[in-house]
Amino acid sequence: MIRRSPHFTFRAVDLRDQHEMLGVSYADELFMLELKPKGNALQIKPDSISRPLDVNKVKRVLGLLVNELDLEVLHSNIAISVSKPALAERYNKKIRDFEDPQFSHEKIAIEVGFGSGRHLLYQAQQHPDTLYIGIEIHTPSAQQVLKQIALQGLENVWVVNYDARLLLEMMPSNSCTHIYVHFPVPWDKKPHRRVISENFLRESLRVLEVEGELELRTDSDNYYLHALETFSLPPKIDFKVEKNRDLPIVSKYEDRWRAQEKDIYTLTVTAREDSLEKNRAYDFIFETIQVPNLVDLPTEALVASEYFIHFERQYQIVGEDSRMVRCAFGSFDKPEHKYLLQQGNQVVYYPQNPVKTEVNHLAHQQIGALLYG
Repeated sequence: MIRRSPHFTFRAVDLRDQHEMLGVSYADELFMLELKPKGNALQIKPDSISRPLDVNKVKRVLGLLVNELDLEVLHSNIAISVSKPALAERYNKKIRDFEDPQFSHEKIAIEVGFGSGRHLLYQAQQHPDTLYIGIEIHTPSAQQVLKQIALQGLENVWVVNYDARLLLEMMPSNSCTHIYVHFPVPWDKKPHRRVISENFLRESLRVLEVEGELELRTDSDNYYLHALETFSLPPKIDFKVEKNRDLPIVSKYEDRWRAQEKDIYTLTVTAREDSLEKNRAYDFIFETIQVPNLVDLPTEALVASEYFIHFERQYQIVGEDSRMVRCAFGSFDKPEHKYLLQQGNQVVYYPQNPVKTEVNHLAHQQIGALLYG
């Protein structure tokens, strides 16, 4: 039996397949461990939605759990290597750090999907007066760059392991000199998943200062044509196209494409006017007007013109008359994935509130109406 403790705060059982989730509070991180039966054994791993970027935090928590329950370990990957470089933890930024950001430098640039980090780290080395915010959804890539920041002693790189399209909406208007998008996934079979879109262009131009630049590089003919069409949509736009332009530093992907003699396209959009600041006066607190109803939520996705809501899984909190719901919601092209955790009459988002966007707030209001009738 898992007892409540300062580190293990609640236990929830999936009503569909009986696997369990264990709430964790450790070193200023909230996340969950997933406990799944595997034959006569139990597999314990971090939950994909709330998993911290620092894998050593997860390993330490797993060690605490093994000791608390006196578990017999059949196989594990929780040994912490003392020879491998540690993550530069203070440069690992969470989405909540951008609600009221305190930037360390006056100049700011963003790289979306930095991959191996070659370009991001090179730019930071060459321009110490600029803060480079690298956004990468692939966790191992983000971890590797945080190690390189520590090894190289850089102080002007932030790493964010989140959806770049959502983070861009958190950035202040007219705040960046450059936004780099180098060799994004083409998504030829699922074009709606491409990072370059009309909305991404609009947000980029808002975030860029006057004369700031959005730079896309791609080896994909399809992506090039898609971006060319997208960049041509606004009634007034300033962009240029270059083919096989040389850079002082290239990614491993560009090395590969050049070896295959593929063409490399560069499209650069320049911002020409100041933008108004976005409304950020959104809160994500549910009113406690009555006991919430987490039992009769719809199982099919609810689709509105601007947003969707999908309640994916339901959990019973062990030892309490409370529930937890896994939920996807918000914009169709950049959805949020959160848990709704009941605490008495109050429901909160776990592990943190959604990004403060208008679409997310519209979905939040509808979720509140469904919970509290």
